[in-house]
Amino acid sequence: MVHDLSQDVTAAANGQHTPRQAVAGLTPPQVAEAMIREVWPSVRSVSAGIASLSARLMRSVVLAPLGWMLNSLLFFRKFAPFLCQRYTLTNRRLMVRRGWKPVPVQELPLTDIDDVRLLADSYDPFYRSGDLYVLSGGKEAMKLSAVPEPESFRQAILNAVKAWGGPDKLKGPFVPASAPDKT
Repeated sequence: MVHDLSQDVTAAANGQHTPRQAVAGLTPPQVAEAMIREVWPSVRSVSAGIASLSARLMRSVVLAPLGWMLNSLLFFRKFAPFLCQRYTLTNRRLMVRRGWKPVPVQELPLTDIDDVRLLADSYDPFYRSGDLYVLSGGKEAMKLSAVPEPESFRQAILNAVKAWGGPDKLKGPFVPASAPDKT
């Protein structure tokens, strides 16, 4: 589930409401932190084994209802209070947030991100999700599991790093998330 909160009105530090953004993440990080994109992991992140079994059952005609039932249990567990997780990209940082009222449990400033990689063997075509590895200082700083539309979210992170990560991060052209994959 992808939710773009750029049009939501947020309270600023002085109690005033910041105006809605015409383009997601257009607010400079020096002015305020603006959400660029938020992604909820797919049900595969809850239990990869059960999600795989559910996908196999749904491909059959007779056992499909059992597969849908298993998938619905995983779906409701994904949104259970204090268990739900989301990946949030702002103009300042990339965060893993948890809970009913999301609190960052892991974060990485955009200035520290060197690269974002998608593991090809982690991609699940049934759920259209994959794992992203965020690299910082030559090693893995953060793993985002079961990201829906992972290549699109990867490009959003890289574009945010190029735009807001500082002058040393401006390498290469801006690549829209809808661009065809050349790998």
